[in-house]
Amino acid sequence: MPLVDADAEGIAPERRRLVQQRRLGQVVDRVLATGNVQAERLRAAGVESGTDVTLGDLPGLPTVSKADIWDNYPFGLQASGDIVCVHGSSGTGGRPTLIPYTASDIEVWASVMARALGGAGATRQSVIHNGYGYGLFTGGLGVHHGGIHLGATVVPVSGGMTDRQIRLIQDLRPDILTCTPSYAIHLGEALKGEPTSLRAGVFGAEPWTEEMRAQIEALLNIRALDIYGLSEIIGPGVACESLDSAGMLNVAEDHFFVEAVDAQGDPVPDGTPGELVFTTLTKTGMPLIRYRTGDVAALADPVPGSPRTLRRMSKLKGRTDDMLIIRGVNVFPTEVEAVLLADDRVSPHYLVVEDRRDPKRSELRVAVEPFTDSVDTAALERDLVVALRERLGISCVVTALEPGSVPRTEVGKARRLARWNQGEPPLAGLL
Repeated sequence: MPLVDADAEGIAPERRRLVQQRRLGQVVDRVLATGNVQAERLRAAGVESGTDVTLGDLPGLPTVSKADIWDNYPFGLQASGDIVCVHGSSGTGGRPTLIPYTASDIEVWASVMARALGGAGATRQSVIHNGYGYGLFTGGLGVHHGGIHLGATVVPVSGGMTDRQIRLIQDLRPDILTCTPSYAIHLGEALKGEPTSLRAGVFGAEPWTEEMRAQIEALLNIRALDIYGLSEIIGPGVACESLDSAGMLNVAEDHFFVEAVDAQGDPVPDGTPGELVFTTLTKTGMPLIRYRTGDVAALADPVPGSPRTLRRMSKLKGRTDDMLIIRGVNVFPTEVEAVLLADDRVSPHYLVVEDRRDPKRSELRVAVEPFTDSVDTAALERDLVVALRERLGISCVVTALEPGSVPRTEVGKARRLARWNQGEPPLAGLL
């Protein structure tokens, strides 16, 4: 697969490390000049200049988190006055997580997104059907910036209005689809097996499994690729799977230095899942040094012999704040999905519920939909209870619902996880 930016994607790792080191010194100086909470923590750790820090020193430096962004709302971590736009995501208490961008940040974002789309096979001749939402959320505009940077034609259809999306796919004949994986499933079901011009899809904004990949590829007859990003770092394009990356995502590590750490903040070996921690090496609007994402994945070296020499990350295992502790056992919702979608009787519409009504004993409940009314639901429930117990090490309560019972999502992220607390009525009438 040709490289969009060979000087960044394909250089020798030792040369890239020199670039990373130079850029790390620059971003440390940039943060120190702000005098904000990050600067205070760096100085408390003995850092007075970018020349004081090497890449090897990073694990010993203080971290920042989303709570720091909220505590300094709206722009207490801003480092530049030349802001051209603002993006963000939902927060607590009605406060969004707002991130200011400079023109330079937008150029970086467009560049890494162009690489991501190119890795999926997009070229200047491509038509990209962009089903991500446009607005404060970074998904839609990230693809838009990247597609234009690549020289492709972007169809900014955004989310929802599925009938119109199908008509545009039929009429404009795009080769690349971008949207959430749950909406890709929805589109595939709505197309009802009708052939399209689509060849590949780039899906993100929510964790999804290999089992869901298989279902998307079967429904749409495309290659389904994963993309990762978060607005605090840049948006989508922080990492993206390519057609030749062996099921993992290439990290744009010339712009975003990545670490994986355990619950105590200590580095974990490659191949071991840990919380992703990013340092934005080139961001100027709101640079972040050692930002704890809450996202869990494993890191790895490049594919041997690949033209892409970038470090890779696995698909997300889940989030530290989504991890459930059920009777002392740690459970990520993605583990449940892997079991459910491995059974060909189960549709990709499900809900994982942490039942907290009994404060002394939490229960894991799983609501699923069979593909058809002809499925023996009692047998399906029994089989899934056994499969989940073997995978998770705990017993679960499985309920098979009528097809169409679990609410669909046309706009935004699919709701896969819920909590049922003491005194609350049955969740959404499902359980």
